[in-house]
Formats: sequence, structure tokens, C-alpha cells
Amino acid sequence: MLGVSEYPKQYIDQCRADMRSQLAAYRKLKKAVDGDAALGTFEPLFFNNLVLVLDAYFVHRLRTKELKDGNPANEVRVLCSSILQNGAKLAADKTIKVKPETSVLGYEVGDDIRLDEKRFARLADAYFAEIEKKFC
Repeated sequence: MLGVSEYPKQYIDQCRADMRSQLAAYRKLKKAVDGDAALGTFEPLFFNNLVLVLDAYFVHRLRTKELKDGNPANEVRVLCSSILQNGAKLAADKTIKVKPETSVLGYEVGDDIRLDEKRFARLADAYFAEIEKKFC
């Protein structure tokens, strides 16, 4: 597929709504298993995988429009490659300058990527805002 320079607002809104549905389902599950230790094992796996879904929604976005300045779209890109190719430890990216002090999650190279509900929600909100700003 060719690189995508623009996404319809309707599509972005639908992706955002789908993510909110995932969060709502997680909250319902969390309430149902209140206090179960298994949730602590499940939570980072679930939310790390949702980061991959975020990226997949807009996987063909043009890098020239996304830029390489450490914005939330860059952060999701780096998180995905680290989850998939580096055992969920944040890896440095030679082309993208994600800085812990200006990133959404504040991860440093070598940190374990273990998202929870609040951190994922914050990342998703920032990501969708960035996609909408640059690709809508």
C-alpha cells in the first residue's frame, strides 16, 4: 500500500471510539475480577498489545508528515518496534528523537514497557490528537 497523507476525520473518530470500547471492556473486566492477582499479569500484556493496535490503525502514515521530533506518533512507533523486536524494552531509534522528559510516557532506553490503563489512555489520547493534527 502507498503511504497515506490524509485520513478522513470519520475514520479517526471511529478508531478512537473503538479504543474507548477496549478501555470500557477492560474496566468492566477489572471490576469483575476485583482483587484477583491475575489482573496484574494481564494488564501490561493487554495494554502493550493495544499500542500495536494504535499503530496498526495508521500504519501507512507518511513519515514526512509525522516528522521525527519525538511527538506522540513517533513515541507509538518506537514503542511498537521495541515491543515487537526488543522484548518490550525500549530501544533507541536512530531516526526518531524521543526524549523521556518530553514524551507522553517518560520511558528511557532500556526501560521495560509495561503499560497500565491510565498510562495507555494518556498515550492514546495524545496519539489520536497528533494523528488528527497532522493527517486530517
